[in-house]
Amino acid sequence: MRNPFRVRRAPTPTARVRRLRRRITVLFALTSAAGLVAMAVLAVRSDGVRWREQLDQAMSADTNWALGLLETDEDGRLDTEVLLDNAGTACPPLFLLAAPSAASVPDPPDTPGGLVVEHAPGRPCLTVSTASVRQAAAIAVRADEPRSRDARTVDGEPVRMFALPFYPPDAEEDALPQGALVTVADASAQRADHRRLTWVVTGGCALLVLLSAGVGHLLSGRAVRPALEVLDRQEAFLTDAAHDLRTPAASLRTLAETALRGETDSTDVHRRTLRLAETMGTLVDGLLTRARLMSGTAPLAVEPLRLDQLVEAVAEDAAAEGQRVTVRAPGAVVVAADPDLVRRAVANLVGNALVHGRLPGERAEVEVTVGGEGATATVTVEDAGPGLPPEVASALFDRFRSGSGSTGLGLSIASWVAHAHGGGLTAEPGRRGGARFVLRLPAGGPPSDG
Repeated sequence: MRNPFRVRRAPTPTARVRRLRRRITVLFALTSAAGLVAMAVLAVRSDGVRWREQLDQAMSADTNWALGLLETDEDGRLDTEVLLDNAGTACPPLFLLAAPSAASVPDPPDTPGGLVVEHAPGRPCLTVSTASVRQAAAIAVRADEPRSRDARTVDGEPVRMFALPFYPPDAEEDALPQGALVTVADASAQRADHRRLTWVVTGGCALLVLLSAGVGHLLSGRAVRPALEVLDRQEAFLTDAAHDLRTPAASLRTLAETALRGETDSTDVHRRTLRLAETMGTLVDGLLTRARLMSGTAPLAVEPLRLDQLVEAVAEDAAAEGQRVTVRAPGAVVVAADPDLVRRAVANLVGNALVHGRLPGERAEVEVTVGGEGATATVTVEDAGPGLPPEVASALFDRFRSGSGSTGLGLSIASWVAHAHGGGLTAEPGRRGGARFVLRLPAGGPPSDG
């Protein structure tokens, strides 16, 4: 049984953006479909009017020519002898209908419209009912102008009927028509072409609507891609922050609970608290640096930089008691880069080597070499530790990955800094069995779109 009190989860921002993309696609497809359908309807109607007008013009020419052969006798009755001698009225069929006063036969009492058939072809190529002929003639006589209409043969084939009213000789302007000439034309070929055009236009519209939906989906994807990337970066930053701050925050809580119970010396508590605070400060600084690099909101503060001097300063600050950092810089190496970011990258590499680049029970010995290879400046950081495990070497610069189970955020930031300047960061086995990291920076500075 469905629970009526179940709480529905609100959609995530990413889901809302994807839903917006689908709506944009549907709206684009519907707009295109409306325009295409309107154009298709206009094209089909125009074709229907065109073929009917062509048939009407041909039948009008035939009936006007036949009207010129129609005569009347001295009593005002119709004389069809000349018409029948000079015109073939069987194909297309030509009918002559007249008012009772002008006809040569009396008007039957049940004749609709007051018109009788004066002449009908004996063996017409198109057989239509007499009622249809009389109806077409009556409409033209009542309207006092030529009229055409669609009809069907007795076999159900489509035809076009054209009725032309005629007047007595020497008739006045307000005289009534004396009768009408009705001709019939076969419309099956035109209707077949019209039906074929309708199917072609319908199929073309369907294909174009599908194509427009696909194009709209691609365009909407490009339109919402920046929003999705921003959401992904925001989610990654929040995940990083929660992941990296969880451990020191838990350690601080445990330390505080221990101090409240009086189980630890206050000096030791202060020392450990200071160390945890420094760790959290470093993590927060690293997270903010990574967020700045990922978002690209802050441009690089590029300036000429002595890379060898910067590395020496970082090594001097990073060296701790019992550890040794050796810097080798054969000469001056100048690059155009952001000093703060490059200092952060070099410090992360050196700090990573000091923490993880040593064997258990031994002091860390890190060797840093600054050099230049043509248009590329390099900073090589090599340690004498256990080396890089093969299973993590391929993903060493991803966040939350490192060679010793830590978060690996420092290496990730160093890689981001290198790529932001148009360079790169690689890791490989060192000469002394440890790991060697090579940071490469273009000597001419970052690319123009960096």
